[in-house]
Amino acid sequence: MKVGCEERMKVEDLIEKINRSVDEFDYVRASKFIEENLEVLEAKRLYLKSNAREILKFLSEQVKSGVLPISRADLAVINSINAYAYQFDLRGIKVVLRDHAQLFLKEEAVAYLNSDAKTILSGMKVING
Repeated sequence: MKVGCEERMKVEDLIEKINRSVDEFDYVRASKFIEENLEVLEAKRLYLKSNAREILKFLSEQVKSGVLPISRADLAVINSINAYAYQFDLRGIKVVLRDHAQLFLKEEAVAYLNSDAKTILSGMKVING
């Protein structure tokens, strides 16, 4: 199948946006772009920067194994848990967990936790550590 000039420009723009996001350490935006365009990017992976290729590889493996990607809202919750864990703010963690405990039953959510959060949550018996 031939790729038209207009479609090629869209792919080039997409790759540029992903690479720029990675340069700016905005991995959430980069992974969102990649999630939405997995099939196209598989063929163009060489044009992505190394960190973007790693995100692509991770997301591809997740999709192949049947794991659904985490939503932005869930990522925000996980990031707040990570921040509270880094500061060892147990009160903040408990407040977040009160409303979002179901999120941490998902295996894919645990993968996004930092080591401090994993240690604290496993100690609280929220996750299996």
